[in-house]
Amino acid sequence: MSDMISRVAFPSAVFFLASAMFEAHKQSPRAAALFATQQRWLLSHAAVAHFFHPIGDVEPGLSRRSLGLLATFLGLASRNTAYTFFDESMKYGVIQAIDSQVAGHRGRAKPSPDSLSLLALWYNLHFQALDLLDDGQRYVQFSTRWESLLPSIQPVVANALFFTPEVRTPGPLYRIFSWIDSGGWVMDRLIAGVDRQSFPQPERYLTDVSSIAYLARATGLSSAHTSRKISEAQAIGGLGWAGRPGHSPMWISRGFYEEYAAFQAQKLIILDGALANALSGGAAISQGARNCE
Repeated sequence: MSDMISRVAFPSAVFFLASAMFEAHKQSPRAAALFATQQRWLLSHAAVAHFFHPIGDVEPGLSRRSLGLLATFLGLASRNTAYTFFDESMKYGVIQAIDSQVAGHRGRAKPSPDSLSLLALWYNLHFQALDLLDDGQRYVQFSTRWESLLPSIQPVVANALFFTPEVRTPGPLYRIFSWIDSGGWVMDRLIAGVDRQSFPQPERYLTDVSSIAYLARATGLSSAHTSRKISEAQAIGGLGWAGRPGHSPMWISRGFYEEYAAFQAQKLIILDGALANALSGGAAISQGARNCE
């Protein structure tokens, strides 16, 4: 990971991802809101991966029961939390019944075309970021064949995410936001707003954000909830104001940026390897998947 972070173009890739991910959630805000916490984000990756290729000894197929088993098997959530996630995903069309309806725990479902397109967009943005590092062709390679590549790539990516400590347990500043609804979008917006003309500064990076109320509106959080999380991050030196709070630009600490950047770097490494593996005709099951079977 250090090799990627040390590349001259890496900050540009990080800023691109922050801006692109923040804008992408506006395309399907209701569906995107289902994945707006670290827990639900990992659950969604697990669900789609299991749909394409069964994980471990969990029964094949995407159902309420299998997602509950999968959540506890991977240590992502309780069964009841997984059941709620499944029900909400069905309600808002993120998944849809394979038959006429999903009856009980065993009725099978599949990702909707819109949710698969949203997932493909997520991959496309990350491959564009990777291409910024070396003028590669990953975006073109994936975007022109994503429907055929996704079934082989998604299980590899998901299993790598589950078994990568830096992803499952990111730094303390990242965790403040990643486990609340829409918290990831707060981080995306702050990173996207960094003043790139003066980047990198020694310890603090100014942003173009000065209002907690704006940050709340832009991410769908309440002002009170956003304020609490900002205060938590401020208490451990993660961010602050250049002058009077609410009337001056916010800054983020170098440590905050580095936690965010490290998380992005780990994702990019995982996705880069998965795409290379798929394009070379390699096995679709990663070592992480083998370990849990």
